Amino acid sequence: MARIETRQELKDYCLRRLGYPVIEINVDDAQLEDRLDDALLLFGEMHYDGTERVFLPKQLAQIDLDNKYINLEAPTLAAGVVVAAPAMDPDGNSILSVVRVFQMGDTLGGTSANLFGAKYQMALSDMFGLNSGNGGFTMGSIQNYDIVQRHLGLLADYLTPEKTVRFSKVTNRIYLDTDWANFGVGDFLMFEAYKILSPETYPEIYNDRLLKAYTTALIKKQWGANISKYSGISLAGGVTLNGTTIFQEAMDEIAALEQEMSNRYELPPDFMVG
Repeated sequence: MARIETRQELKDYCLRRLGYPVIEINVDDAQLEDRLDDALLLFGEMHYDGTERVFLPKQLAQIDLDNKYINLEAPTLAAGVVVAAPAMDPDGNSILSVVRVFQMGDTLGGTSANLFGAKYQMALSDMFGLNSGNGGFTMGSIQNYDIVQRHLGLLADYLTPEKTVRFSKVTNRIYLDTDWANFGVGDFLMFEAYKILSPETYPEIYNDRLLKAYTTALIKKQWGANISKYSGISLAGGVTLNGTTIFQEAMDEIAALEQEMSNRYELPPDFMVG
């Protein structure tokens, strides 16, 4: 069976599934496009194959510090000019959610890349002892080293807790519940987010079983709505239009497919800890 890899191929498949060209499907092409967009939107929001986890780097500019939020649609700015880094979400509808911002430093001396940080100095002085099994701060014991690292992590959690991230697809802005005075121009942040996959980039999406069935059901619903005002009218040959029945059948199919997608293909919600 041929794979479906374009919008037009998916529309043609759905029409054939509804009976075309044996019977006439009274749906305009613009309506087909709208129903396909609706199906892709739900697929991206509910199906685990419609999204991927991404990590978005962001170099802060003065406008970010002034706004006290990060606009995902705006390109990275430096000294008022656009630099090489593009916007994190240029089209404004790719990022589904932002769930976490990574700590770039802590009160215990910064990151491990900081030459004067506690973690770097510990690793520098302990590595020889860990490898040789002699002496060192941890006296050659990986257990003691692990305990100390856990203790440092606990102190970091108390003194510099993970920042809360707030994000809405409507505004496409990231808000951090923190003191923005702690950041400066040129600082980097790293965000963990979920991005909706574009079927134009990954055409395999068009061939997904649920997407094909859901798009067909939406087109069938549109078809039933279009001819429902002619319900009960008899045509030549004794055929009677019954758009209401077609509409109701489509509604039942849509409900069943959405339930299946929710039960089997939707990622479970994350637990809020804290």
